[in-house]
Amino acid sequence: MVYLDYSATTPVNEEVLNSFCEAARRFPGNPNSLHRLGVEANHMIEKSTHQIASIMGVKEDEIIYTSGSSEANNLAILGVAHRYCNRGRHIITTDLEHSSVREPMKALIEEGYEVSAVHLDDSGKVDIESLKSLIREDTILVSICAVNSELGIRQPIEEMGMFLKQYPKCYFHVDMTQAVGKVAISLENVDLASFAAHKFYGLKGIGVLVKKEHMELTPMIYGGKSTTKYRSGTPALPLIVSMAKALRLATTDLDKKYERVLEMNQILRSFFEKYESVHINSPKDAIPHILNISVVGVKPETMLHALEEKDVFISTKSACSSQQAQSESVLAVTKNKEFASSSLRISISYLTTKEELEKLEEAFDECYQRLIQLRSH
Repeated sequence: MVYLDYSATTPVNEEVLNSFCEAARRFPGNPNSLHRLGVEANHMIEKSTHQIASIMGVKEDEIIYTSGSSEANNLAILGVAHRYCNRGRHIITTDLEHSSVREPMKALIEEGYEVSAVHLDDSGKVDIESLKSLIREDTILVSICAVNSELGIRQPIEEMGMFLKQYPKCYFHVDMTQAVGKVAISLENVDLASFAAHKFYGLKGIGVLVKKEHMELTPMIYGGKSTTKYRSGTPALPLIVSMAKALRLATTDLDKKYERVLEMNQILRSFFEKYESVHINSPKDAIPHILNISVVGVKPETMLHALEEKDVFISTKSACSSQQAQSESVLAVTKNKEFASSSLRISISYLTTKEELEKLEEAFDECYQRLIQLRSH
């Protein structure tokens, strides 16, 4: 099997899985309970929270545990919008956001909020001058992903954060889901940041919303004591402990891992550039973990399943995106409907081997020749 869909989810690290199992066995108590078992469980959460906060460069009381990035994004966007609606109802975002950002925005529009999309340059990066022109007195939130999940475009988060500091009544939310464990990004000038463990070799079902202490949110889940007042419910101790382990392992030797992925990405780019009907959609300065291509004239699902028959697994779009005919992200960057309706995402890892890439190349070549020939008939 050749697995090249790491941006959808990563295989769990064995050490992380062991941490989960050990925590589940050793700490059966509810962390909210006052007896000794509860106190011990709560202490383990506190240790894990300290580790996560230290790695992310934030304070411990700024960590809110969620079920994943989708919940974290919803809590950030809806939480700010409903808490600060008295200040204004204007929000700024981009056309490159994940569905868990786009859909809350649509819901807010139905409530009477106004959402503006910032202009992107030719490589898909936010045009800072456009962002400056869109900011208004009633702008309460800017929500922009650090790394786009389909093309790997990395946004100038630090530069945007510095600019937005001039507007203390406007908060800056960053979806960090495709960045954590891949690239280092400072959260110094970010007010809210979302990420999930299963994107960096942790388990599914646990994520974080970083919320800086100078701001408030309207919760989405009420009732019952938890690690914070913003997300009620019994803390998932084994998942929290395992995420702290996953984050520590993922951020160790980050530069070395990045260089490894970059080498693999360059091999893939050189390979796909040889095909007349293949267009590489990911800009050259995108993070190397994601390579988006279009096989013009071939439905992406057709190519995906053809490769699947050869035990090679890639994806068409973000796994959480709607099943619409085209990729909105690819369209926003390439301005080409044909590319947007035939895009494929290959996402790799520092675990990816050259042997796996060779198997992909062999399988792709066979599928390409057959499907292009069928297209011509």
